[in-house]
Amino acid sequence: MRQDSVRVPRARGSAPEAQDLGWDDSLYERDPGAREPSPGGSGLRRGGPKQRGERGAPRGKRRILRWFATVVSLLILGTAGAGYLYYLHLNGNLGKDDLNLGDSKLDKSSPNAAGQTPLNILLLGSDSRSSRENVRLGGARADRDRKPLADVQMLLHVSADRSNMSVISVPRDTRVTIPKCTDTDDGAVYPENSATINSSLQNGGPGCTVATWEELTGIPVDHFMMIDFAGVVDMADAVGGVPVCVDNNVYDSKSGLRLRKGESVIKGEQALQWLRTRHGFEDGSDIGRAKAQHMYMNAMVRQLKAGTKLTDPGKLNGLAEAATKALTVDKGLGTVKKLYDLGNDLKRVPTGRITMATMPWVPDPDNAAHIIPKPGDAEKVFSMVRNDTALDGKDKKKAAKKSPKPSDPAAPKAEIPVTVQNGTGTATQAPVTGRAALIADRLSQLGFTQAATDATPKSRADTTVSYPEESLRGDALAVAKALGLPESAVRHSSSVTGITLVIGADWRDGTAYPKPAGSGGKDDNKAPDSADALNGDDKSACMKVNPANVW
Repeated sequence: MRQDSVRVPRARGSAPEAQDLGWDDSLYERDPGAREPSPGGSGLRRGGPKQRGERGAPRGKRRILRWFATVVSLLILGTAGAGYLYYLHLNGNLGKDDLNLGDSKLDKSSPNAAGQTPLNILLLGSDSRSSRENVRLGGARADRDRKPLADVQMLLHVSADRSNMSVISVPRDTRVTIPKCTDTDDGAVYPENSATINSSLQNGGPGCTVATWEELTGIPVDHFMMIDFAGVVDMADAVGGVPVCVDNNVYDSKSGLRLRKGESVIKGEQALQWLRTRHGFEDGSDIGRAKAQHMYMNAMVRQLKAGTKLTDPGKLNGLAEAATKALTVDKGLGTVKKLYDLGNDLKRVPTGRITMATMPWVPDPDNAAHIIPKPGDAEKVFSMVRNDTALDGKDKKKAAKKSPKPSDPAAPKAEIPVTVQNGTGTATQAPVTGRAALIADRLSQLGFTQAATDATPKSRADTTVSYPEESLRGDALAVAKALGLPESAVRHSSSVTGITLVIGADWRDGTAYPKPAGSGGKDDNKAPDSADALNGDDKSACMKVNPANVW
């Protein structure tokens, strides 16, 4: 995985590294020789980061610190205007990589009627394992040189008008289609395959994970941020701790977390324990851990929004130093100024309009250890993000977008070549055989006699009509109108050479484009219950303790 920056040794006084903080992200087991924690104590042993690709360790290791430190870094950089000149020095700390390694890249999101554009950032956390100390403590010696996995994956969507933010987690063991990716560093080509989404990082780097998300969701990704460092500890200390809640006394021997029933303010190593815990929460799965992570993040944001002061310059500078050394970002986000501007952009979103959710899922029928997107519900969540609709259901009715007339009028139907492709296959559904031929025949009946099929495999959530240049937009609109497709289905794309119709998973049968499921219902503009959404202002949220972990 390419990194354009040179890493420098940690400066004196800077934030401690993961092994200094006791984060043993390798084993997810307590050291046999570690002290038994007392109620309210931390009890984490010291250890280094885990070796790459270890098999056999319990699921979900190393998740929260990656994504959380990423978002927190944005907040820090966004609030540190007074030290802006100092942060220019931090540019060299950042690692940079290519945004998308796939063959097919989605166009950027279209602006709204006011010319504002939504923003989609993929937050990644790798489980890179390279520490000899961790191998000594029980890591898989044979896997120490294996490529890292992206065990934390969250898409942060900021609305075009910056009025709301949606964060969608996808569990690491979700089985998806990983598209063909080409590593721009060494030229290695990784063919398309079906695997768990965390393994996409091994196919050339974070750019392949971005390509996988675009394939899965149909959402164009503008930037990615990947982190493998536990800077969250200093952040928690800097704001004086973060309030969390449990509905019973909890002790998780795996993470060392021990808390009494009710609200506690946690910081330092105890914050790490909260963020690592899964056995102690709900059913002991990674889904429960993600929920705890969402609660912690919301509480942290509320602390900052409420005016919590980061008053220790040395601690703040050390944290910024550590955060930038920890980050790998796409080349379009590769300067501290861009991170600073992004942080300011995110600050505009009120906490009451921040929604954190988990992709609706069901067990994988082919492998009990995996999950797949829940048919209907998962697509609804993705579709809401694609259409810049807030997950909290609080959006005001948007004015109809007025599109400009095409620069060139449509040619006669018989003179418009149309390529029709079958994109009905998804991670949860096999493609419908013959869809492209059926719709091409329908177009021919409607007068588009040059319609022809293309058997190139596709996977598309929404049916789209793409055109390569502005002079062909009128032709694309004519095709959409003939089939009853909405104007929003017509998109400019640099990846096509002519008018291209891709039949998506939203049109799996018939020749008449269907009305969206549930259209007109009262819950059309709100995330389904299966997304387990949590509002940023919900101070009453309290984690359910797994009965097996009550003390």
